[in-house]
Amino acid sequence: MLTHDQLKTRMLKNPAVRKECERLEREDFALLDLLLEARHEAGLTQAQVAERMGTQAPAVARLERALASGKHSPSLATVRRYLAACGKKLVVDTCQV
Repeated sequence: MLTHDQLKTRMLKNPAVRKECERLEREDFALLDLLLEARHEAGLTQAQVAERMGTQAPAVARLERALASGKHSPSLATVRRYLAACGKKLVVDTCQV
């Protein structure tokens, strides 16, 4: 039986697996984590966030799904509205180049 580290090493040799891991580590995935954390801390469902944003639940589901898939990045205005619906505020404090 392989250890976790051995399995991870073996799996990362597969270019498709490595590419997917890199995709998951992107900034969009970190943003998704922050949005989901804000929603869960507020104890809100997607439908409740949508109502507070003035939109429909499927729009919030699409937003979260798009971040998870990396196929779309929301505007800052959308992120601000989502976070405000959760009682949070967007603060950007660093820029790395």
